[in-house]
Amino acid sequence: MSTAPVAGPHDDLTDVAGVRVGHHQRIGRGWRTGTTVVLLPPGSVGGVDVRGGGPCTRETDALAPGTLVEVVHAVCLSGGSVFGLAAASGVTDWLAGRGVGLPVGPGLGEVAPIVPAACLFDLRPGAWTHRPDAAFGRAAADAAAGAGGSGPVRLGSVGAGAGARSGPLAGGVGSASAVLAASPDDAAIAGSGREASPEGVTVAALVVVNSAGSPVDEASGRLYGADLLLAGEAADLRSPVSSEPAVPLPAWGSPDRPDRTATVLVVVATDAALGPAECTRVAMAAHDGLARAFRPAHGLTDGDVVFAVATGGRPPAAGVPAPGGLLRAGAAGSAGLGEVMAAAADVVTRGCVRAVLAAGGGDHPSYRDRYPGACGVAPAR
Repeated sequence: MSTAPVAGPHDDLTDVAGVRVGHHQRIGRGWRTGTTVVLLPPGSVGGVDVRGGGPCTRETDALAPGTLVEVVHAVCLSGGSVFGLAAASGVTDWLAGRGVGLPVGPGLGEVAPIVPAACLFDLRPGAWTHRPDAAFGRAAADAAAGAGGSGPVRLGSVGAGAGARSGPLAGGVGSASAVLAASPDDAAIAGSGREASPEGVTVAALVVVNSAGSPVDEASGRLYGADLLLAGEAADLRSPVSSEPAVPLPAWGSPDRPDRTATVLVVVATDAALGPAECTRVAMAAHDGLARAFRPAHGLTDGDVVFAVATGGRPPAAGVPAPGGLLRAGAAGSAGLGEVMAAAADVVTRGCVRAVLAAGGGDHPSYRDRYPGACGVAPAR
């Protein structure tokens, strides 16, 4: 068995080398929405899995194994529901203006950038036209390419999570990473026909939490995903059972807690050398992380989407087949991929918890507002 993974230096998506993240949001005067862009290094491969019943997506079919194009240049996550897909056009134009994309003609700049995108519902009554457009996408891409794009990632009510909620609480952006360790018997595995653990492989997730389901057991105040926090993070949270609520939770179906406008958006990245089919399996496994973090998850009104990308920045570990071959290697040859899949689910859960802990300042009470005793703050009386 491998030893437990540890977090990367930033404990976020930018721990995968070459991956950059940028946010753009507009808050105030009726605005509370934004866009988040993930720029990827050349040669990145992608997959996707859509579980929510109300998705709002672009270019997801292009990521299916067996399609013409395997590379992905960026991923765009945005508020604004169906209108927010316009932000992806801004990212596409931004990349094309820099010559980044699939060459489709002989001239300079004759490229077609591949930018899968997904949006969450954060449209606000009375401010229906306040939603991201192409300018948001360009600004978020600029931020990703700038000095801060290499991390650490800003968490909380920023970017695509600026107007997000999580059940009755504020939602937002979260992220986490894990670096997989080698198995003690990897030396014996090498040359045996079995697959070694993917030593040193980084698996990370960025999540935008806008869930219909709640992240918290409302009877006890315990975050559902808290068990997967790292030791240092978990030590910062106390049992909130004895904490008197500072802000009462709204009831299901009330104007402050609608059950029809949701969606959790996820980008999982790894530097493992995977093909489109493997990326798709990683995306599928990553959805387990959402099911651990929220109850219920993957509802009819959710648009839950997981994109998975592999940069191939690290060569396969000893005994691992070439990209595209892990799934065909059979049960004995899929352990390395299995570890990446398991890590993907774990970092998604941790990212969701970190999003809820970092969120605040919007229309919905934050977790820290609602359960101050859980965060070391004396409850209001």
